[in-house]
Formats: sequence, C-alpha cells, structure tokens
Amino acid sequence: MFHYPSFSKWSDTVASHFPALSKPQALGLALWSLGMIVVQSCSLSSVANLLAPLLGQSFNTMRERLRDTYREADAKSGAQRAQLDVTLCWAPWLAWILEGWTQRHLAIALDATSLGDRFVVLAISIVYRGCAVPVAWKIVKANEKHPWKPEWLALLKQFHGLLPAQWMVIVLADRGLYAKWLFEAIVALKWHPFL
Repeated sequence: MFHYPSFSKWSDTVASHFPALSKPQALGLALWSLGMIVVQSCSLSSVANLLAPLLGQSFNTMRERLRDTYREADAKSGAQRAQLDVTLCWAPWLAWILEGWTQRHLAIALDATSLGDRFVVLAISIVYRGCAVPVAWKIVKANEKHPWKPEWLALLKQFHGLLPAQWMVIVLADRGLYAKWLFEAIVALKWHPFL
C-alpha cells in the first residue's frame, strides 16, 4: 500500500463517505479516483501505469486489481468476491457533493449521450461550476429498442427525499428529452423543469 499519509487519509475519506462499500471496494474507488486525478484520465492503462510503481506491483497486477473494482462477482477470483452495486453509491455521492453547499438552489441536468452505436448513457448530473457531475445513470444498448420512460422515472425516483424540500431545484434538459410525462414527473418532485 502507499506509504504516503495523504493516501491513507484519502482512502479513509472515501470509505467514510461510502459506508455501504466493503473495504476492498472503497480501496478500489480510492485508487481509481486518485489515479484519475493525477493522470487526468480515466483510462485503465494510464491509471494502472501510474499506480503500479507506487504500490510496488507489476502493471498487469495493478490493472487487474483496478478491473476488479467494477467486474461482476463471477468474473473475480476468490470465494468472497462481491459485485459493486453503483446504485448504493448515488445517495452518498450526492450528499458528499452537497456538503458545505452554501446555496439553497441547485441545477440538475438530464442527458442522453450515445457512445457510438453500442450504448446510450442516461445520466442525471449536478451542474457545478460549468461542469456536469454525474450522480445517477443507466446504460442501455444503443442498437436495441428500449423505452426510456421507465429508466428516467426510476432515476428521478432515486432523488426523492435526498434533497432538502425547501431548496429550489431546476432540471435542465435539451429538447431531445422533452416529453409530457417527464415534465409531469419533475413537477411531481416539486422541482422546476426547464426542458
């Protein structure tokens, strides 16, 4: 493990903000986040290349360790391997983002982003300093017919009760996402749609 006190502090911080994660999952998230910040990339190879010498491990060992963070349980070796359920991270992630939030208003962006002809990412993000910070998402296959309505409704439901009722929440989306049912679902949460 790192012998730097700052990494231990970072690892403890990550574990405290995501209490539902196992110790190996929290450590994997801490390694990923530190690596991505330092190399300014989320490339598996780039992060593994940075971390391997710091941990005294080979590149391949570090790459596999990082991959174990997001692999399905069946794809991991060992008897007590668990699959990371990212939905358990959404509420704590949102709470962490909003720690110390001084305003009583918030902008949320809904977005559907195609990743070539393979996937579409339906994402809810917090708009912060000109950036969109994803806090919940669903990945669907791009080349298959799949209704988005139940996916968006499930994502919005994740936020019910997570934000203080007295806050003004503005929900932004481009015209490609406009639908009456989406507008009504946002209003039902007592938020302000700007579609």
